[in-house]
Amino acid sequence: MPGVRFVVSGRVQGVCFRAGTRTQALGLGLRGYAKNLPDGSVEVVAVGEAQALEALAQWLEDGPALARVDAVGREDVDEDVQANGFAIL
Repeated sequence: MPGVRFVVSGRVQGVCFRAGTRTQALGLGLRGYAKNLPDGSVEVVAVGEAQALEALAQWLEDGPALARVDAVGREDVDEDVQANGFAIL
């Protein structure tokens, strides 16, 4: 299955961004994780159907209500995420 790594920057920590991402990802049938990075951004790695990954990518452009997304970096990843479900790290 295809996988994508996103790095979302802006006001994305302390605004329920990871929890909102988890809710979206699970609703789309994706698995993976979201974690805070030391520079204040959030890393999201998701694996699943291409259409679901695109829907998540669109959601990440805005995020939850309290977030301010400045940029979303994206790269395809080859490795498969072994986790079941979607984790918040």
